[in-house]
Amino acid sequence: MENLPIWVGWAIALTTFLTAFLLYKATRSRLILGISIILLLLQTILGLKGFYQNTTSFPPPLPLLIGPALIGIIILFSTRSGRKLLDSFDQRWMTWLSIIRIPVEFVLLALFIHKLVPQVMTFEGRNFDILSGLSAPFIAYYGYTKRKISRPALLLWNFICLGLLLNVVIHAVLAVPGPLQRIAFDQPNIAVLYFPFVWLPGFIVPAVLFSHLVNIRQLLSAQPSSLLSLQAKHL
Repeated sequence: MENLPIWVGWAIALTTFLTAFLLYKATRSRLILGISIILLLLQTILGLKGFYQNTTSFPPPLPLLIGPALIGIIILFSTRSGRKLLDSFDQRWMTWLSIIRIPVEFVLLALFIHKLVPQVMTFEGRNFDILSGLSAPFIAYYGYTKRKISRPALLLWNFICLGLLLNVVIHAVLAVPGPLQRIAFDQPNIAVLYFPFVWLPGFIVPAVLFSHLVNIRQLLSAQPSSLLSLQAKHL
């Protein structure tokens, strides 16, 4: 990626650090902070060694790019202690975390211009995930600070944003060179195979997914009165 402007790599790096900061702000958990550091170090080492660039190997390396974070999420949601921890997280800051989707979308656009991802992964194609980032401040402020948005509406927003995220993830996976590739053969998704862009599927995307799953869990399990108490805590 010699012709790629240096600012694109710095942009994804700064977005990654912002994601980690907002995730810690929402959780205040040393466990989550530790997991985040381990994931970032793991993907940094593998990315710098070019591990993901061998797309013809068997088994393919792609599962190791997204698998560790997903396994961590599954463990948290499937254990009693994990669920107890999840219920202590701050929904407002989990909502604010979605603002990182705005710089991500502009990074993807730059990568498309330099022929490192397909157009389908950008907001010029089939990726509408930027709407989640643009709406996140409104939802966080009026949903949790001002308490002007109902619980069903907050749930709806999280489900819609989750759908938008899954849409771009599916297109991204199907565009990566290898046995799973089904689209974008003329301009495949190769950026995510290189450092620091491995942080996008290896950490940023799982963090956003995690934020919606946590919020959905809390919103579904909370009684109306307890939800109001939770929101009042943020005032």
